[in-house]
Amino acid sequence: MSLWWVNAGGLVAIGLVVWWFWLSKPAARRATGVVEVRVDQGVYTPARIEVPVGRPVSLRFLRLDPSPCAEEVIFHGLGLSATLPVGRTKDVTVTVPAPGEYEFTCQMQMYRGHLVAR
Repeated sequence: MSLWWVNAGGLVAIGLVVWWFWLSKPAARRATGVVEVRVDQGVYTPARIEVPVGRPVSLRFLRLDPSPCAEEVIFHGLGLSATLPVGRTKDVTVTVPAPGEYEFTCQMQMYRGHLVAR
């Protein structure tokens, strides 16, 4: 009987990991002016940012995590990346050319965020 509980607990843990990394979507924050993005403890905050199509948006990254993983932000599909200094802000101007979702990650793709263009 205890083997059943261990297996059930393992399945629940797997389900939580799948939900956390692939299925959960935080509410998008609308970009008005400069959007401040915190880089700390494995997450971008906010992780979803709603941006207008074809208009430049300034994202101000503040990297608090000194790990090498958080050193760079890469905007997939936009051909843009930036090195983030520890403890200081770095402004990155992004212009999204078409509606859709554009992912931004660290170079190891552990930190994940999305630009939602409407």
